[in-house]
Amino acid sequence: MITAVSPDGTAPDSLDDTALAAWLVRSAGALAARMRTGVTTFEEKTSISDVVTAADHAAEQLVVDTLRRLRPEDSILGEEGSSHEGSSGRTWVIDPVDGTYNFFTGGSYWCSALALKDDGGVRLGAIYHPAEDALWLGGQNLPTTRNGVPAGQAVSAPLAQSCASVYLHHTYLRDDAAAQPYLAAVLGAATYRSWGSASCELAATSAGIFGVWFQQGLPEWDWLPGLALVEAAGGDSAVVDVNGYRWHVAGGRQQVADAVALLSTAPAVA
Repeated sequence: MITAVSPDGTAPDSLDDTALAAWLVRSAGALAARMRTGVTTFEEKTSISDVVTAADHAAEQLVVDTLRRLRPEDSILGEEGSSHEGSSGRTWVIDPVDGTYNFFTGGSYWCSALALKDDGGVRLGAIYHPAEDALWLGGQNLPTTRNGVPAGQAVSAPLAQSCASVYLHHTYLRDDAAAQPYLAAVLGAATYRSWGSASCELAATSAGIFGVWFQQGLPEWDWLPGLALVEAAGGDSAVVDVNGYRWHVAGGRQQVADAVALLSTAPAVA
């Protein structure tokens, strides 16, 4: 999908929501990629593996400035602290660089992502993966595409015959209340992978590259962009509370059901 750019490099005023989402994630990802070689420092947020760089802030500011100009009545929620309360009942949820640890250390699995939600749920998701020049779009009444071509389907199959995309921070592995459900679900899959970017992984899940994806404790910016793609590709999703932890699951319908069952039936931990 090619989205027009004004002569001054800004987004045209006439873009509909889908075209605007595409412009925003592609522009944010391109900006971060240009800044990447010049980024030599980072700030820790919750841990050494959860970091933020100047590129994150610059990319988020680009998105926020564009939305404030073109969608002034919409609300904004950004990972790096941007917030605006609008009057339309719609909210743009922004993750300017998802997979910042990979971004900073030279890995290829990072992306720019956003979602548009309202009281009816997540309406639209957009993810741009610069390393593959891959633009993913999908949402309600918008089947998931990759660079304008149908991305595939989240095919239903038993978890035992599927690859799971999973992640659990090592600090939670020390807590049986999180570790036991996680291991039960992981061991129920044929195999598993972890790329370090929830949005990259969910985009791949929407195309059937992974049969299911699950993590615990996700903020909306890590969940909603990819959720929109998976559901628009015919997949299913669930959010379940187990032992005080909240697990987010998305993928093929049978894989989601199997993963939820394994997460939920793991031994209770006092």
